[in-house]
Amino acid sequence: MTRIAVALTPDFADWECALLMAVARAYLGVDVVTASPDGGVVSSMGGLHVTPDLGYDGLDPASFDALVIPGGLSWESGTAPDFGPLARSFHAAGKVVGGICAAASALAATGLLDRVAHTGNSLSAHREQAAYSGEAYYRDQPRAVSDGRVITAPGSSPVSFTTEILKALDLWGPEAEAEIAAFAGEHR
Repeated sequence: MTRIAVALTPDFADWECALLMAVARAYLGVDVVTASPDGGVVSSMGGLHVTPDLGYDGLDPASFDALVIPGGLSWESGTAPDFGPLARSFHAAGKVVGGICAAASALAATGLLDRVAHTGNSLSAHREQAAYSGEAYYRDQPRAVSDGRVITAPGSSPVSFTTEILKALDLWGPEAEAEIAAFAGEHR
């Protein structure tokens, strides 16, 4: 069974991971596991209180096929955890690593975006990360970008972010396409 780990932060952007979680779990039979820094309850930007399945220390790449990190206000407030070791360990194990919105810039800080095509909220947001040197690979576009099992997206693109993650996990087929089409109709 495919397993996706969703690493939540305090004040995470609930809409950025909700479609992926719902389609993967309810329609494709994927095991979706949520985690928070210490395994405790986190609240989203919209006030949704989530009791995660585990803490970040329980996110072993050997047990998962993907690590997905939604953005949120914790990066703006300077309270976001350092995802560097976690993201690099998943990537080194050949797992899918996805970051949307501010989490795409968090991936920029890890070095994972230095040699793969990627996007995010803006190039300037990535440039704020001292370790980032992937400017030549940045794509200024409103849709998610997938390259080398790394998926990034601006915060306004949860539909294409979900699509690219499902494709990277070899879960894209008629059922996934039909479910995503239902949510992407307004973008046609």
